[in-house]
Amino acid sequence: MTHFHSSGRGHSGTTTLAERLHALRQELDDAGRRAAPVPLEAAERERLKQQIIVLFREADAAVQQALSWKEAAKALVEQWKQIDGRRADTAAPSATSAATPTGTSAVTSARVDHLGASTFVEKGWSRWSLLDLPGAEQAFRRALELAPGHIEAETLLAWTEALLDRHDDARRRLQAVLQREPHHALAHTVLGFIGLRRQAYADAIEPLSAVIRADTDRRAVLYAHLYLGMVYRERDMVDDAEAFFRKALELGPNLLQAWYELGRTYWFAGRRGDACLAWKTGSEANKFSPWGKRCAEMLQVMELGGTPPRDG
Repeated sequence: MTHFHSSGRGHSGTTTLAERLHALRQELDDAGRRAAPVPLEAAERERLKQQIIVLFREADAAVQQALSWKEAAKALVEQWKQIDGRRADTAAPSATSAATPTGTSAVTSARVDHLGASTFVEKGWSRWSLLDLPGAEQAFRRALELAPGHIEAETLLAWTEALLDRHDDARRRLQAVLQREPHHALAHTVLGFIGLRRQAYADAIEPLSAVIRADTDRRAVLYAHLYLGMVYRERDMVDDAEAFFRKALELGPNLLQAWYELGRTYWFAGRRGDACLAWKTGSEANKFSPWGKRCAEMLQVMELGGTPPRDG
């Protein structure tokens, strides 16, 4: 019998999570080979089950700890930038700055902080994933203050504006991006999403299909499938919608919005059992994520005899 320690740390006298995972996997393999002729006893099944549960919880705690360390590291970056900025402000003018002609644009002489911009892009994407669109917008705008013209920040900000139904602002921002990078895949995906929201389905299908054919950006392709599924659902083409949602889930199993939208597709097609199964799958995949929670909410709506929203 394999013995496990409660600690996941690797100091003397304990085993790491990886070592425990390996040992438990070997024990389960052995149990599987023995289970064919002779079933496992109830006590042994329960012991293995409890060990798996404990290991899963400790692994999840380790992930949360790693995320905490990551945020602490980001704080150190910000602290360093503040110190470095004060040092730069108190330093004597460089030859380059002294030679800058009067009237030269402040943008050309300002220090562009790409490191800080990337930090805020990451922060904005994190808020975006949590459906905190105002928080995401604030972070992306801060990124553009630190690095004007930052392509990723510009595109993600346009996407956020589109989700907030500020379509004209989003389109102008995307046009500026595409003037610099005509084949920017995510910008075309967002244009397709705007067409979807405006119910201009031809304007949605063309750029989204082009992104899928080009297949140059995984995130853009993933959301192009999701949005095409939504386009075909709105056109009552259920089979096509289902195919695009399932392809999105194949490309990105964590894109739980696809389960939510697939459930709505089934519901409005009169396939209530399939809708329930889709939302149940989405809610069980990650009950803590915003879209997992929305799937769970739809199950409750069904139980109470309600109807899911047609939009959103």
